[in-house]
Amino acid sequence: MNNTQIKTIAVFVSLVVLMAATRAYHFGTVLHLPDASLAVFLLAGFYLPRWVFPVFLIEAGLVDYLAINYGGVDGWCFSPAYWFLIPTYFVLWLAGRFYATRYLLSLRSLTEFAAITFVATAIAFLISNASFYLLAGYVEKMSAAQYAAQVGQYFPPYVSSVFLYLITAAVLRWGARKVVRVAATHRENQNSSFKQ
Repeated sequence: MNNTQIKTIAVFVSLVVLMAATRAYHFGTVLHLPDASLAVFLLAGFYLPRWVFPVFLIEAGLVDYLAINYGGVDGWCFSPAYWFLIPTYFVLWLAGRFYATRYLLSLRSLTEFAAITFVATAIAFLISNASFYLLAGYVEKMSAAQYAAQVGQYFPPYVSSVFLYLITAAVLRWGARKVVRVAATHRENQNSSFKQ
């Protein structure tokens, strides 16, 4: 196995574990991290091959099924609108794919990534909440304006949790690159001292 394959497997396993560990708590609690699913799909789009998108969709559905049927999580959000999580997550995955083609190690590129992430997350929020309003059957007595005002309060934590995970991922990536560079320098120094 080469280094690229090892990195791909490490990222894949890390994202699978992250989603499984956080999915049951949408905005988090004092004891639980917020749901990382949105960030996971974005990072999967950036780092991983195309075939992983359906794998993460299946994982999300399986975790939800287990949480509702065996974990004591309320299934209130499970409605016909649930199927619209597919385009919701696809928007984030596609944003990650798009940014992967534009990535440069620069402040400007990082700013562009923040903008792409914000727009993709806003579109995902709109898809998931509009579909819930139209299809869930819980809020038909509310006007669209009332519903928008009600769910609008959830937009800041929705966006901030994505950025929390992405900032953490960026710091981990930076740290990992630093460790690899230090190790490579150390190896070069050892090799040159042996040659002398």
